Amino acid sequence: MDIESTAEIEVPKLLIDQVIGQDHAVEVIKKAARQHRHVLMIGTPGTGKSMLARAMAELLPKEELEDILVYPNPDDPNNPKIRVVPAGEGRKIVEAYKAEAMKRMQFRNTLIMLFIFMILGYSFVVGQFLWGVIASAIIFLALRYAMPREDVMVPKLLVSNEGKTTAPFVDATGAHAGALLGDVRHDPFQSGGLETPAHERVEAGAIHKAHKGVLFIDEINTLRIESQQHLLTALQEGEFPITGQSERSSGAMVKTDPVPCRFILVAAGNLDAIQNMHPALRSRIKGYGYEVYMRDTMPDTPENRRKLVRFVAQEVKKDGKIPHFSREAVAEVIREARRRAGRRGHLTLNLRDLGGLVRVAGDIARAEGANLVRAEHVIRAKSMARSIEQQLADQYIERRKDYKLFVNEGEAIGRVNGLAIIGRDSGIVLPIVAEVTPSMSKSGGRVVATGRLQEIAREAVENVFAWIKKSYGKDLSDKDVHVQFVGTYEGVEGDSASISVATAVISALEEIPVAQDVAMTGSLSVRGEVLPVGGITYKIEAAVNAGIKRVIIPKANLDDVMLEERYRSEVEIIPVSRIEEVLAHALVGSKRDEFLRKIRVPEIVKRSSGGDLRFLPSPEGG
Repeated sequence: MDIESTAEIEVPKLLIDQVIGQDHAVEVIKKAARQHRHVLMIGTPGTGKSMLARAMAELLPKEELEDILVYPNPDDPNNPKIRVVPAGEGRKIVEAYKAEAMKRMQFRNTLIMLFIFMILGYSFVVGQFLWGVIASAIIFLALRYAMPREDVMVPKLLVSNEGKTTAPFVDATGAHAGALLGDVRHDPFQSGGLETPAHERVEAGAIHKAHKGVLFIDEINTLRIESQQHLLTALQEGEFPITGQSERSSGAMVKTDPVPCRFILVAAGNLDAIQNMHPALRSRIKGYGYEVYMRDTMPDTPENRRKLVRFVAQEVKKDGKIPHFSREAVAEVIREARRRAGRRGHLTLNLRDLGGLVRVAGDIARAEGANLVRAEHVIRAKSMARSIEQQLADQYIERRKDYKLFVNEGEAIGRVNGLAIIGRDSGIVLPIVAEVTPSMSKSGGRVVATGRLQEIAREAVENVFAWIKKSYGKDLSDKDVHVQFVGTYEGVEGDSASISVATAVISALEEIPVAQDVAMTGSLSVRGEVLPVGGITYKIEAAVNAGIKRVIIPKANLDDVMLEERYRSEVEIIPVSRIEEVLAHALVGSKRDEFLRKIRVPEIVKRSSGGDLRFLPSPEGG
């Protein structure tokens, strides 16, 4: 980097130019803006979905925006009329109506007062002043409340685009039916001259405020199915009448003429959003727009590193309260982006979390009165801005050390230190214990796995025993094998404990100890191949924090290991391709060599697969 600080970086003015790493999504948004197409963006949180939606509003071709007015209907008060005028004209029309109503009201009040003074004067002349006052009061009240209100006919400005130079952007994330589709307020006074005219109780919804603009809905699958159906109708018709959303409200009797709502829908969500979307709504978006999957990493190239430098400058400018970053500090942020990507040769695109690191580092620098954020500020920010899962993992390790729930030295039969993931960015040591007992069932031996295992974890245990039955060479029909995931009160999901289970079971069957200064993670195929898993860096760091000296990982994950400098000298990383290699490194004792000689080690086969073990946290932390 040929800069001294991020103060030298020019931040683009347009939002679309500030989007980092989502080149395909940017191209789609530009096309959709030009052609007025709908967009569905799916991806993990923090990858820029809402920023792209806002950018789309800036890119929409300039056209005449409009104001929307709602008028009373003399023929049917419960069916207010809708009128559309150019932007800025709506307020003028309302003010003109109000001025005219004020004139008529002043004239009426003047006539009333003149008539009352005449009555009072006459009663004074004839000597009946008291009766004159009483008559004046009765006449005043009768004329005041019996005559129609002059402001009843004043229209209401429903949607105003006065002074706007860009298309409206409306974020309707989490909106209830009334806020999304419009509503009519309840009126507790229905008669007696105290009622509020129906047109004054009409409230515009997000779909109407987004007329000729962009309507953004994140986590669209959280919308009620009825709201999704109404949203589909609005997309198809380009207009949608406003009515009361509660059937118990007096507003339910009111229904306006159709209100224009020709908007571009930008919907977003995680992968589960697709499953819970109304099929017709998704079909509408797909048929008249684009679907985009957001990337969560980008290649680690000089060009993309420069984009991250610009990202830091953007965050500093956006925050406005932190100093700029020095060259060394930016380099530390880029190193953290590599580490959070979880893949060698890639940078993370979860920029919301990375932006949090930037702001914490800036806060530390400002608290010290520094003019620039330095590398040491970023390093300190990483330890200070730890996620809930990371803090929970720290407490998990401390508690289990106190109660000796896992051991990091010596040896033990049937006991293995597995590794697991909490959340997305924190690892823990997960002890796994196996025991073999004579079968008590006439139908033969069985496998009992405890620890609140979820579906994938249970299937992984079954795969382990498929390999054991094929390769072990002994009859297990008269034995029960018990596998316990220690302390997993909140449940276990994933298959990355497969090699740990296999090692614990083999140790229990052969009564060969396992070294307790070793931890391991990896999925296992039915043919004995060790397959890659996720979160490898965080798992290794958790092992180091627990005092583990050696960690066995899949060879395919070796390039994904990106440890911080302070961890590198504390641990030996052992990459393996097959379960036989795992056993060779983990087993110890006098029986080890003889057992290993009995195992035929086939040619090491490189495989690429996924799988991850997740330890689901609870508020109690176990």
